[in-house]
Amino acid sequence: MLARAVSLVDELPAIACPDDKAVLSIVLNPEYIAKSFYPKELFQRVGVEAIGSKTRSITPQKRSLGRPPEETLTTEIFVMGPRASLRSWSAGLPHWNDTSGAMHGIISIEEIGAPDAEDKLKGDLPEAGDVTFEVVLHTDELLGEQKIVHAFRSYLSELGIEAPMEKRFYAGGLCFVELTAPADQAEDIATFTAVRALRQMPTLRILRPTVRAAATPSPQIQYPSEAAMDPTIRVAIFDGGLPDNHPLTSWATPIDTTGIGGAHDDLRRHGVHVTSAFLFGHIDPTKPLARPYAPVEHFRVLDTDPSQDPEGLYEVLYRIDQTLLGRQFDLVNISLGPRLPIEDDDVHAWTAVLDDRLARNDTLATIAVGNDGERDAALGFNRIQVPSDCVNAMAVGAADSPDKPWARATYSSVGPGRSPGLIKPDLVDFGGSLQRPFLVASLDGSPQLEVTGGTSFAAPSLLRMAAGVKAHLGANVDMLAIRALLIHTAEESALSAEEVGRGRVARNIDDILLCDDDTVRVIYQGTIPARSYVRAPIPVPFEEMPGKVQITATICYKTLTDPHHPGNYTRAGLEIAFRPKDDKRKDDEKLHADTQSFFGKAQKGLTEGDLRRDAWKWENTLHASVGFLGKSLRNPTFDIHYNARLESRDFAPEDELRYALIVSVKAKRVSDLYDQIVRKYQTQLEPLRPVVDIPIRT
Repeated sequence: MLARAVSLVDELPAIACPDDKAVLSIVLNPEYIAKSFYPKELFQRVGVEAIGSKTRSITPQKRSLGRPPEETLTTEIFVMGPRASLRSWSAGLPHWNDTSGAMHGIISIEEIGAPDAEDKLKGDLPEAGDVTFEVVLHTDELLGEQKIVHAFRSYLSELGIEAPMEKRFYAGGLCFVELTAPADQAEDIATFTAVRALRQMPTLRILRPTVRAAATPSPQIQYPSEAAMDPTIRVAIFDGGLPDNHPLTSWATPIDTTGIGGAHDDLRRHGVHVTSAFLFGHIDPTKPLARPYAPVEHFRVLDTDPSQDPEGLYEVLYRIDQTLLGRQFDLVNISLGPRLPIEDDDVHAWTAVLDDRLARNDTLATIAVGNDGERDAALGFNRIQVPSDCVNAMAVGAADSPDKPWARATYSSVGPGRSPGLIKPDLVDFGGSLQRPFLVASLDGSPQLEVTGGTSFAAPSLLRMAAGVKAHLGANVDMLAIRALLIHTAEESALSAEEVGRGRVARNIDDILLCDDDTVRVIYQGTIPARSYVRAPIPVPFEEMPGKVQITATICYKTLTDPHHPGNYTRAGLEIAFRPKDDKRKDDEKLHADTQSFFGKAQKGLTEGDLRRDAWKWENTLHASVGFLGKSLRNPTFDIHYNARLESRDFAPEDELRYALIVSVKAKRVSDLYDQIVRKYQTQLEPLRPVVDIPIRT
């Protein structure tokens, strides 16, 4: 296999191989995909460098212990090295007979090959005419700017393609480039060895309403006269803009991003509706409009009909990216993106760039999952759309009613997400339906309402709830804890996680912030060093609790990502051990109490392949609710262990990982549980006191 692969890369033209380097594909046997088996010594001996990987399904020739081979998931690693080194490896391999780590690396390999240009072409491409392509290159920013981009430009020039390639983004070890070229030269372009993928540039989708906007006969609404409840909360909406002097500008500031063209009425209507959804949620015309929780800056990033402008995709991402780089926000909403369902073996530029930006700050972002839920499920066209597969943002789907019963709105795109990031959407909120449209402020600013519907409005409506929690609790909690609170208190559903994620967001702020007398909820916020443990006690009374006790826990954290390794996308993982009784040990010599499954019970939605690849411990949001007999609990705890990886390998970063853990204990037969817990932990737990009054539901 190695000899065939080397002969193929030897046939490449020299100009297609920068510094005479070429790329090989190495597929690991499925039993050797753990970090401890990573063939690092082999790559060092051969003189190649791993530049990316992806998940692949194969049937290996053999399995250990004589078990029959079966189709399973494994890792395909892309390595780059000088062609001379590859030739030397091929010639010398028959004579390797030592017991070094490099030789053990050979044992882990199932296949070796050279990526074919045709394999790099993604999706259907036109047969003729000029096409705007999206090219993905194997390179980080340093090497890309020093060498690869220039080499690619020179290669294209040899093909007769003059490409400025000014629109490009770097994320991890990938460079995403916009390129206009003849369709019939796609395969020639993909022959350049550093090309990982080439597809037709998807058009930009703005999530057009599923219910056509129209004025609706209703009592005239009256906008509140007060300013936003907490003017210190920093909120950004990226959308189609707001008209000057619109009533919403009392709380929303319209901002045109740099280089933006003239406004488009349809896009501006969408912008008004999205902003209305954030400020007021779904408007009930029979009730006064509530005072907004926070002001918002509305950044206009759209100026032309996105479906007619294939080159607009990168322009809009650039405007969002520059704004996020230049400003710090608490809350962000994005109800637009590429018209492209997510792919399991590829991370799109929008996802890669936004995940990187959001990993580095305490921003809670909501992203609409898309309105293609009724498209062909067999082909995956109904899956959530880019960039709602971001692990550092909340993907929001739509429910069909604000009341009970409720279900997924049929248009709302479905999961699962990529692994890691399986539970997508994270949550749903009411987004409107034909029978029950979403009511918003009108474009012309009149006191009449307009009807609409779509995940575009569910996302900012959910973000409004996050703003309400922040306004009430102030600096007591960070945005990561608020994300965990929203998931922790969501209304659960019998529907699958692929349809509604963790459920529908709580309908009222007091459902999130107030506890019944038989319940206590604790927020842990903190950091943990790599390869270290943190112990989080679960609060219980001094006395044994009678009857059944329900413990619910949610943990969230932000993580840097490796988009060039989509199967190992997140760099951080938390393993959480639940110890129900501090005096229970099977072995008296053990230092710590015995563990019992807790978050593992939430794995029922995973396939056997997912479980084999232990993807669950790399998910950056975990949630579970488990019942116990009160007598089985004695000073229970969660022990949290921080694992880290970098590009599929072991890694020990210097920076500590921020996390938020929410734990609720409910004991129906202990009517004063809350008071008992407050007395027992008075020196350890601090009651959260709202900085503003909570409007109690009546």
